[in-house]
Amino acid sequence: MNFRRHRSVLGYKHKTSNYLYTMTENTPSVEFADVEAAAARIQAHVKHTPLLESHLLNSWMGHRILFKAECLQTVGAFKLRGAINVLAKLKEQGQLPQAVVANSSGNHAQAVAYAATLFGIKATIFASETISPVKAAATQSYGAELKLYPTRLEADAAVAHAAEDPDTLWIPPFNHPDIIAGQGTAALEALNEIDHLDAVFAPCGGGGLLSGTLIATQALHPNAGVYGAEPAAANDASMSLQRGEIVALEHPPQTLADGAATPSVGDITFGFLQQLTDFYEVDELQIAYWTQWLQHLLKLHVEPTCAMSMAAVASWAANTEPGKTALVMLSGGNISQATMSKIWERDFLLQPPILTLDDNEEEE
Repeated sequence: MNFRRHRSVLGYKHKTSNYLYTMTENTPSVEFADVEAAAARIQAHVKHTPLLESHLLNSWMGHRILFKAECLQTVGAFKLRGAINVLAKLKEQGQLPQAVVANSSGNHAQAVAYAATLFGIKATIFASETISPVKAAATQSYGAELKLYPTRLEADAAVAHAAEDPDTLWIPPFNHPDIIAGQGTAALEALNEIDHLDAVFAPCGGGGLLSGTLIATQALHPNAGVYGAEPAAANDASMSLQRGEIVALEHPPQTLADGAATPSVGDITFGFLQQLTDFYEVDELQIAYWTQWLQHLLKLHVEPTCAMSMAAVASWAANTEPGKTALVMLSGGNISQATMSKIWERDFLLQPPILTLDDNEEEE
């Protein structure tokens, strides 16, 4: 498969510089000190996941590509970091609630369920019926009650109503300062292990991981670019960045990257997304392609949501002088059998990535 110059690059900053979204004085801020505090707070409860690389992939890309393997995290995703940070901080303050509720497409649900059990709190998760079956089963196995609704919007409305119950805390999936700080600890760990870095890539659903990654990168490797990627079939963040205001999807998206199938970003995360170096939309073919190749090259069970970042890496690599170093955040590894079957409907492993700078060639 060929990857060429400007493949999926939005270049939104050049289009929307006059329409930047402005945080109000009531919008909570998140700083690097918050990420450092979160790292110390959650250290005893999360895994320090490894950095991995494939020498074959490096030779194909012409760059060194490092992977932060959060797919090896407890519950199989980075989401645990934010959920534990929220509850651990409340415990420090003597303000733990009796119950927590959350709305999630899967990985956040598992994280909240696990974290609530860790702190001895009842958890109820509200999700749409499109939730991955493997993520739904794991959520229940970690001790949470799971309530399903026909759509994500109905689940979101239900969790808002449930949060009105006495001594009940709503832990949102991304648009919360302590969630963002917690998610940023994954990048913090990786960045502290890398001497020189030119680019960082992370997937975007609601923007929590990408926001935390941006904060940590700006502090520790300020000269490195930070890039986001989302499914073209769920491109609310892309549309928001182009318009300079938050845009929500009108219908539930259909994408292999179910972890990025959020209807919109949040007011906190959007402000950070506007500071990105660039942003990419990735089609379903490339999502399947890179899920196969990362599973094969890294020998890891990675889910489509994090694999799609490699499409952004390939485009960046085709436009960058060789010899650079990039970090890719592998956000999770929870995949249902149905999704896995779709990914492998076509075998891409006989088609290694080919980078070319020829703008005039047709894409395959």
